[in-house]
Amino acid sequence: METIGSRQVYANSWMTVREDAIRRPDGSEGIFGVVDKPTAAVVVPLDGDRLHLVEQFRYPVGRRRWEFPMGTAPDRAELDPAELAARELAEETGLVAGRMELLGRLDIAPGMSSQREHVFLATELTAGPPRREHQEQDMRAAWFSTAEFETMIRDGRIVDAQTLAAYLLLRLRTAPSDRQ
Repeated sequence: METIGSRQVYANSWMTVREDAIRRPDGSEGIFGVVDKPTAAVVVPLDGDRLHLVEQFRYPVGRRRWEFPMGTAPDRAELDPAELAARELAEETGLVAGRMELLGRLDIAPGMSSQREHVFLATELTAGPPRREHQEQDMRAAWFSTAEFETMIRDGRIVDAQTLAAYLLLRLRTAPSDRQ
């Protein structure tokens, strides 16, 4: 596929939207709308058998959602993913990790967005006060056992795709492999 033209149609502090004119391999033309956002980080705070989650109102779906701490740098800046993960963890939860381990990478919504995400496991945690951004003022945070977390998935209280994918990466890291 070849891009034959591109124009920005919208921008704010968190994203831009562009429309790309494309030519397919058969010569036909079309368009793609693309949401460009900077690299994001998801942090899985783990203390023994407990996971730390945040809950906030997610305007696009009109509901509060429990999820792992996550986010991007302000003003669409690109930061080192490990630095971004530590920043989001402290900002949203007040936790500081003595150890951060990269679990994997995700394409958040590759059918409509260029955003990539790095998933980190945070351990050796020290508590402190959160330093939330103004738009996070309604955020709550709480610890859940892994059994409670999995129950919340089963009963539909955790539906955030990034949180679910991050948990899968955590489980794959800690599960014994039966592959030959």
